[in-house]
Amino acid sequence: MSTGEDTGRRQERLAAFGGTPAVPRELRTTAWPVVTDADRDAVLRVLDGGRLVSDTNGATAVSDLEERWAARCGVAHCVATSNGTTALSTALAALGVGSGDEVIVPSLSFIASALAPVHQMAVPVFADVDPGSFTLDPASVRAQITPRTAAILAVHLHGQPADMDALAAIAREHGLAMVEDAAQAHGAHWHGRPVGSLGDAAAFSLQVTKNLPTCGEGGLVTCADESVAERARMIRQFGEVITPGRDRDYVSHLLGWNHKLSAVQAAFTLSQLDRFDAYEQARQRNVAAFLDRLRPLPGLVVPTVTPGSSHAWHILRLRLDATAAGLDGVQPAGFRRAVHRLLRAEGVPVSRYQVMTLPDQKVFTERTGFGDGRPWAGAAEPPAPHDTVARAVIEDSLTLQKRHLNPDAGEALQRYADGFEKVWRHLDTVRHLAAAS
Repeated sequence: MSTGEDTGRRQERLAAFGGTPAVPRELRTTAWPVVTDADRDAVLRVLDGGRLVSDTNGATAVSDLEERWAARCGVAHCVATSNGTTALSTALAALGVGSGDEVIVPSLSFIASALAPVHQMAVPVFADVDPGSFTLDPASVRAQITPRTAAILAVHLHGQPADMDALAAIAREHGLAMVEDAAQAHGAHWHGRPVGSLGDAAAFSLQVTKNLPTCGEGGLVTCADESVAERARMIRQFGEVITPGRDRDYVSHLLGWNHKLSAVQAAFTLSQLDRFDAYEQARQRNVAAFLDRLRPLPGLVVPTVTPGSSHAWHILRLRLDATAAGLDGVQPAGFRRAVHRLLRAEGVPVSRYQVMTLPDQKVFTERTGFGDGRPWAGAAEPPAPHDTVARAVIEDSLTLQKRHLNPDAGEALQRYADGFEKVWRHLDTVRHLAAAS
């Protein structure tokens, strides 16, 4: 056997069984965020300038970020907070959601989406998701409404905007507040309108893994209504009214928290925002080319963009269909475990991300809450969760996170596609592993 033939056989053999991985080690991780000298200079200017907190009199990096993000979202107001979860809680509180209320949230989301209502002493009620967009199913939302429902929390999961036309119609019909959880959807649009402008208030996360990151944690609340914005500002700072040009009086007018954003983190995000559009354009090209490679593989269901919207591609979720792959009789979890094992061996950094629906999380099944079962105790029993589709999605899907956010991730994504194609050339092995798992 020639050296070339031997090399070819090693490259074709699955890496899990001694073959050469499809993805070189240096392409298995890509830096995110991309930190440049401009970011470092922005942070140093704040450190040297002395305006380190958001309640400093006069313009700060925080107020500059608020102005720029409000303008980008096409709304009048933006209130910066300490992280995405506090942004959600602040948005709900500013809209008057509180004790005795119910908030409809999707069964498939990050835990913060359902914890934010609990932080307001409100009860999360779980609606199912659409199997393609992974966002709230309007029919399920409608079925979960009770006389205690106060708000719908629409999560733009993975960067795909929820069906805001249908959800907003339901909210108007029942007099409900509409809150966008846009933590993963910076820059996405719904029928020409940016997320962050589609409800009564919206919450963004600036956590370091997000499409628009800071150097740690941060959040933004956007809204059109001045009274909601003013209430959000009070809530983030002990219930006080902070007025530029006037000394702080330390009077708390309502229940507030200390949810302020650091000026250092705001400065870092402002610098990142200067490059956001260029990064987004590169990401759209890279992800499109990657998904084009994967789309022909039988039984691999790639994410799509809802017509009339744009997708921020914060996370790529891939569903697996054993029957479509020609693996009749193979169970979804077995198929997923086999593919997961083989792709990881090839150097493709896929993961599950979530392992259960939100209603199955211990914090909600045990209802410990604030003690004595609050906010559930003493209230009418909320509707049973709708999570049939959410459970199926978790059972049969894998995700790619963060590696594709870097604008130079195109080469890595193409090698990941090589890994997928290689595994799909060995579906008989996948069948054997799935049956044994």
